[in-house]
Amino acid sequence: MKPPAKALVTLAKFAVSIGILVLLLRAQDLSSLKADLLAVKLDMLALAVLLLFLQTFALCHRWILILRAMNVLLDWLPGWRILIISTFFNQVLPAGGDAVRIWMLRRHGVQWSPTISSIVADRFLALLALGVVILAGMPFLLSRVSDNSLLFAILIVLIVACFGLIALLTLDRWPPRIITALPERIVQFAMLVRAPLAAEGRGTLIAAAIVIHLITMAACYVLAIGLDAPLSPLSAFVLIPLVILSSAVPISIGGWGVREGAMVAALGLTGIASDKALAISVLLGLGGLIVGLFGGLVWLVAPERANFSTDHARAVAERTDAASV
Repeated sequence: MKPPAKALVTLAKFAVSIGILVLLLRAQDLSSLKADLLAVKLDMLALAVLLLFLQTFALCHRWILILRAMNVLLDWLPGWRILIISTFFNQVLPAGGDAVRIWMLRRHGVQWSPTISSIVADRFLALLALGVVILAGMPFLLSRVSDNSLLFAILIVLIVACFGLIALLTLDRWPPRIITALPERIVQFAMLVRAPLAAEGRGTLIAAAIVIHLITMAACYVLAIGLDAPLSPLSAFVLIPLVILSSAVPISIGGWGVREGAMVAALGLTGIASDKALAISVLLGLGGLIVGLFGGLVWLVAPERANFSTDHARAVAERTDAASV
């Protein structure tokens, strides 16, 4: 992607985030929202931040398992250091987290192909695990959603995800003539994502991917307790994955705006007031910022920081985007 086009995409994402937030804030009683944010129980807020910090260890474990499936050996401590630093750059630069993760992995002598491949596979497997969680909560979701069109859309996404997973796991049994008839980029992507799923220890990989989403749900539940919002553990399990799925759509900066809108809509199904739901989402985002700031502190002392430049990070990000298409 050329620099002017990339700048326009970034500006569009900022516009989406700011636009949605402005619309949400205009529909709220700002004094009530401010009171909720200031009245949150500090012990619950601290616990939510701790959960988000612990989540980085699960994220690191998932990524290391993917790298091992690609025959890339990375020690756990450097892997976690790279992961926690990437959370900081995710907060301050669009696509910066992935770019820095690739740059730091290259500093450990890993070639371009497996570094970029591991990021792409990591993204996809996160979505795959999210689909599994949504599917598990589907029986409970049916009784909470009265909009048939929304249910139909969710079911279509889940059905496509299930067929996609089956296709990936059975790819080696397909007739060669069918595989050769498919576009080369699709086959390459399928083989890339299939590698960790077909490797030994894939059960641990899938479990780690699911645990990551469960931690986000737990953080939202803890924040709801801190705000005295009537969110049950079952409702968090059923509804928060939909919020995670919405915020994963790359149309905003760090999911801001989209996450808040989805949280208000989802938690509204349980009777939670919109200002409470918005406060939960904002505090969740602030918790992520706090974890990211800790990653910034780690970055200041990271040995891989030597010879790093923002221009090179931008070039890495563009190369990553091109490989993800």
